[in-house]
Formats: sequence, C-alpha cells, structure tokens
Amino acid sequence: MRLNTVKYLTTLVVIVGALQVNTALAQMDHGPEHQDMGQMQGGSAPADARDPHAYSDGYTLTEGPYAQPGPRQLKLADEHAFWSVLGDRLEYQEDSDSTVYDIQAWYGTTYNRFVIKAEGDIADGTLEESSTELLWGHALNAYFDTQFGVRLDQYDEGKDRQWLAIGMQGLAPYWFELDVTAYVGDDGRTALSAEAEYELLLTQRLILQPRAELNLYGKDDLDNRLGSGLSDLALGLRLRYEFSRQFSPYIGVEWTDTYGDTADYRRAAGQDTSGTQFVAGLRFWF
Repeated sequence: MRLNTVKYLTTLVVIVGALQVNTALAQMDHGPEHQDMGQMQGGSAPADARDPHAYSDGYTLTEGPYAQPGPRQLKLADEHAFWSVLGDRLEYQEDSDSTVYDIQAWYGTTYNRFVIKAEGDIADGTLEESSTELLWGHALNAYFDTQFGVRLDQYDEGKDRQWLAIGMQGLAPYWFELDVTAYVGDDGRTALSAEAEYELLLTQRLILQPRAELNLYGKDDLDNRLGSGLSDLALGLRLRYEFSRQFSPYIGVEWTDTYGDTADYRRAAGQDTSGTQFVAGLRFWF
C-alpha cells in the first residue's frame, strides 16, 4: 500500500515540474535577434553576395557579362542528335523454314528524327517479301511520336507497292508498346497496320514478351493475294534472356491466321490459312 502511494506522488511531481518548465519557456522574452532566426530570407541579395553565374565558369546561353562571342556555346541534351538501331526480331521460324527480321533505326533529336523500319521474310536464300518505311518522326508528347513518310513493299512473286504512311508510335498506359500506321497507295488503295508488345519481367534478365500484329486492307489486291478487310493476324509469345541489354537470345511460339479473301487466295494456291510454329532468335540494339 505504501509503495503504491510513493509511485503516485512521484508521478504527480514529474507532471507538475514539466508544466512549470513549459510555462517558463513560453514567458521568456525573445529579442529581435531571436525573432529574425525564424523568418524566411527575402529581398535583395547582400552587396557582397557571390555571383551565381560564376559557378558556370563564365558561360551563359546568349547574353550577360559571361556570354561568349560567336555562335551559342551551350547545348542542352535535347538539342543534340543521337542514333540507335534496334533489332526487335531476328529469328528462325521452324514450320516455314524461313528467317524473319524486324529492325528499326533512327537518327535525330528528342523532338525530330529520321526513322527507318524494315521487316521481311527470307526463305531458301531468297527475300520472298519485305516492307521498308522511311519516316519523319516528331514528338507528340513525352510518350508518343507522330510519323509521316513512305512505305515500299517488295514481293518476289507479286507486284511491288508504294504507299504514303502516317502513324503513331510510343508507350501506352500500363507500358504497352504500340505502333499504328495508316497507308494510302495507288488506285485508291488503303491499309492499316497495328502492332502491340508488352514486356513482363520474370527476373531482371528473364523477360516474357507477348506480341500481336494485324493488317487490314481497303480493297482486294489479287496480284499479291491480299483480301480487303482484316487480312491477317499474328499472336506470339517470346521468352528472352538478357546477357546484356544489347544482346538477348530468345525462344518462342507464334500463331498466325488469315481471314476473308486473303484466306481464300491461300486455299486456291494450296497454302495453309493458319499455323503455329516455334521460333528462336536474337534481340539486339546499339
């Protein structure tokens, strides 16, 4: 009983002492020198303050006491021209016994660049068909570029085609890579191509990449056995291992199908209208 009473008295003394200390601090007279410490600095800089431009070794963009004569001396990162080459697909397809390439290169600045897209199918040492696009790209925003130019189609058995191209390429929400382009050719021909990819990081080096591509045409092209409407669709799944960001071998599987008159043309030529095949290839960039 006596021990509990001592504890209660000790606690009461501590509380009363703390209250008295807080009251004394609140009543202290703070002089002007203490009040100024709590205020934000403002107004003009002192006369002996350092010149902020001196930290740039005397360089400014266009004017001022440190500006250099002649052309502008400094360039920002988005004013420099860079280049890059990306081989998204360089693969062997087992079922068709062919090699497929899909390569993109560009040169320019952040906002404007010259873009080349090239893809094709090689079988028995012969380039059976290819598509090459020469485009001028301009940044629409931080994630998408608009592109305008020409597309040149070449067929080993068929008729070559030329198109005007206008499209958009970039990174959609949820990190989907999109490439959508519309085309206008001779004799009122039109076409639309759309491609989407997504990268799922299983580890920092092992990456699973789903991919989808489709093509639509405005009218039949009997010379190249392409029908109007939805012509073909390809769905693929590739698993790559990045020994480095620039060198990534992969394996995968791809399913393809044709529709409408395109499928009819293939049947008439004794070709398969759909198929599933295993692929092995290399993804690279530099």
